[in-house]
Amino acid sequence: MDISDWRAKIDELDRELVTLLNRRAGCVLEIAKLKKQLGLAIYEPQREEEIFRNIAAANGGPLDQGALRRVFERIIDEGRSIQRLFMDDDT
Repeated sequence: MDISDWRAKIDELDRELVTLLNRRAGCVLEIAKLKKQLGLAIYEPQREEEIFRNIAAANGGPLDQGALRRVFERIIDEGRSIQRLFMDDDT
């Protein structure tokens, strides 16, 4: 494969990532609905640590644990933003 083939593969994977990230965000929104009904807090540090343990266990590289954790910290942060927007919505 040449560089353009590898780039096409990356573009394909990026589209898959977008689909997966949006599916994950949909789950986060459903959790926000339940948290709002139950009066639960958005921030759950123990759940975040569980996520980090899960991704560390699933990681086979080449990303190291620190890199993967940083990526997921950002994903989780965006999930909290989605939850905050939902929780602050009075409708």
